[in-house]
Amino acid sequence: MTEQRVAGPVGPDVAAAPVEPGAEPSTSDGTGFVGRSPGQLAWIRLKRDRVGMVSGAVLVFFVLLAAAAPLVERLYGKGPLDRFPDLLDRNGNPLGYLGGMSPDHWLGVQPRLGRDIFIQIVYGMRTSLMVAFVAAVITILIGVLVGIVAGYLGGKVDAVVTWFVDLTMAFPFYIFCFAAVPIAAAQFYGPRDQESPWFRPALLVLIFAIFNWTYTARLVRGQVLSLREREFVEAARASGAGLGHVLFRQLLPNLWAPILVVFSLNVPSLITAEAALSFLGIGILEPTPDLGRLISESVPYVRDDPAFTLTGGITLFLLVLAFNLFGDALRDALDPKSTR
Repeated sequence: MTEQRVAGPVGPDVAAAPVEPGAEPSTSDGTGFVGRSPGQLAWIRLKRDRVGMVSGAVLVFFVLLAAAAPLVERLYGKGPLDRFPDLLDRNGNPLGYLGGMSPDHWLGVQPRLGRDIFIQIVYGMRTSLMVAFVAAVITILIGVLVGIVAGYLGGKVDAVVTWFVDLTMAFPFYIFCFAAVPIAAAQFYGPRDQESPWFRPALLVLIFAIFNWTYTARLVRGQVLSLREREFVEAARASGAGLGHVLFRQLLPNLWAPILVVFSLNVPSLITAEAALSFLGIGILEPTPDLGRLISESVPYVRDDPAFTLTGGITLFLLVLAFNLFGDALRDALDPKSTR
């Protein structure tokens, strides 16, 4: 018979007072329960973290805004490629204050091109989040598979995987991108051909997957090294369980917490990397909107139109900051030894 416990006024880990037979166990707020799973305890710790909840709310807002970009375009009445040359002066600078901000153009218009900056940012976030999320999922899958196999098998397999991980991490990422991206583009498109809108995002996802899986593999390998000698793994082996059962039915369920944390921290690093490559001119190209390229195009106008630079830069900063803060909060919530 399972011992019934109730949460006292100081937290869920306090021993419960005896419960009368047939009585409904309850907390101070009147909610009855018998026990809490690790996921429920993690959710309780996360709800207590105000910074984590605020950053999570900001993330939800950004993700929903980016996902609903076509709907926002329809409601806003302006597309990312629409131009408004009548709002520019003879030098190509926006008319009015703060880069032409107005009820019709909430964040002003882009110098020289006359595009609406707000809808550019919405679609730019969509591009950055799409590339980062897809790349993060692929890198997590590769890293988990490589790390769990290397950590469990050990021996020569582990030595070869560790050597390959070290070799991959030794490559200078941005130098490789400067060399590989133009070569890859030249293999598929001629000097006068226009690239397909999906080509650069797919190429960046591939490059990120090649380089970024190593961190996940190292983390998972270290976790598996400490888990493979545990009693439940020994029991599975003694009962004749196969390699796949041990890896994915016994070990993998015990790795979800660090995997989720790595994923939540991988996404902002990939957003930053994608923006940096686009800023340097080897990432997302016209006509696909992108935050990094938008910031790059605003650099010549820092003096004449600083609002143009600030809007794109602040958006990217808030997006990455919210991801990092939420990742830290999630790590604390999933840590059973956390005091927060």
